[in-house]
Amino acid sequence: MRQEHKETMKRRRRNIKLTVAYDGTAYHGFQRQNKCVAVQNVLEEILPAVFGDSIEIAAAGRTDAGVHARGQVVNFFSDGMIPIENIPKAANRLLPKDIVVTEAQEADRDFSALHSAKSKIYVYQLYHSKVPDPLLHRYSWQYEYKLCLADMRKALTLVTGEHDFSAFRAAGGALGMNPVRTIYEAECKQEGAMLTFRFWGNGFLYHMVRNIVGTVVKVGNGRLSPDNFAEIMQAKDRNKAGKTAPARGLTLWHVNY
Repeated sequence: MRQEHKETMKRRRRNIKLTVAYDGTAYHGFQRQNKCVAVQNVLEEILPAVFGDSIEIAAAGRTDAGVHARGQVVNFFSDGMIPIENIPKAANRLLPKDIVVTEAQEADRDFSALHSAKSKIYVYQLYHSKVPDPLLHRYSWQYEYKLCLADMRKALTLVTGEHDFSAFRAAGGALGMNPVRTIYEAECKQEGAMLTFRFWGNGFLYHMVRNIVGTVVKVGNGRLSPDNFAEIMQAKDRNKAGKTAPARGLTLWHVNY
């Protein structure tokens, strides 16, 4: 939320918390954009019709272009009197089919979707098959080469705990930000050809999950060993890690408050 509007917005009667799911394929990420369409642009365009006043939202996180969400959380202040239980239905009538409000709640005055968040869960899907699946293309990295799941899991054990994740931050992005994060769980489960990576942590750097997955896959295909993965983390050098995994495989799954 822009600083000049914060106090004006907070004078409104209600603090509304929404949980939003979206297919990010058609959008230039979540955060509002001037020259292209982001999810925030769409929400701020339709929500005034639901609440009867201008809306400026804050979000739990900024997903990148092509990244999806099942549990994105936003909040905003409004004087609109629509009953809380009617908000999802009213909003979804106006929203495009690839953005859905799944839940609405009255939040405390001091609740912030961004600053009140305690932890987040991201899920990344990799479809491991020599034959691509067109029905999964929008929601997974389709990978045809041999992978050793055991080595990948060994590498993921090194991610858990409190670490400096400079090796997995976006090159050139927000270098002044503290790179230390705590990851409570990092795992990979296999069901048929689908590998599902799950990361639960107190925060994530820009591209962090996608860069970890890209490097873990490099371990899986034998170009790196689990020991090499540990060395990359210790070196804190993005240039030594693997490529950034495609955005389409990543979903912001849940935000804990």
